[in-house]
Amino acid sequence: MENNILSMKNIIKTYQMGGEESQVLKGVDLTVSAGEFIAVLGPSGSGKSTLMNIIGCLDIPTSGEYILSDKTIGEQDEKELARIRREEIGFIFQSFHLLSRQSALKNVELPLIYGGFSAEKRKERATEMLNLVGLSERMNYRPNQLSGGQQQRVAIARAISTNPTVLLADEPTGALDQKTGAQIMKLFHELNDDGRTIIMITHDENIAKQAKRIVRILDGVLEEEGGIHV
Repeated sequence: MENNILSMKNIIKTYQMGGEESQVLKGVDLTVSAGEFIAVLGPSGSGKSTLMNIIGCLDIPTSGEYILSDKTIGEQDEKELARIRREEIGFIFQSFHLLSRQSALKNVELPLIYGGFSAEKRKERATEMLNLVGLSERMNYRPNQLSGGQQQRVAIARAISTNPTVLLADEPTGALDQKTGAQIMKLFHELNDDGRTIIMITHDENIAKQAKRIVRILDGVLEEEGGIHV
């Protein structure tokens, strides 16, 4: 595909476990183009969490090449990797990871603080993002005053606040009931229609089918729908 923003070639990840070497990812190849909505589908223990951590620059591969926005990941020091995580990746987690004592607005402002935005710009941008996810009337509520679906909307607003290259969603509906999960997936479709690139990690076949493209991972090997992805 043209306009690849993410490219992985022969990614291998091994860990030392009890004196033995365990290979979790076995030569993964993956390309993602700007504006794609892709699901990485796999059961527990398949290697999808390890792959997600590498995509999100939380970990680096043992070998292979990972290029994100024309940068070869692994050549940076920790400070630069932290900047890439902050500016290039918008993380969305199953358990929301919101600060319990802060309002929805303050939670969305958090990455903007690290990004060096002024207080005025932070509030303006966070307000805009909460409006976008349909929470304009809940900005001053704390997480414990919000439903699970509303908390996930706050997390999504926080993730998109820095206008990242990729939204990386880890089981984003896993803690939600079916109806609320469907509402969150609708929001993902709207964000994707606006041109945002989404990579969603899931074990749920029905959720994965809502993405525009599915890659399956099993025992550290990645396959496209319809065959092995090479």
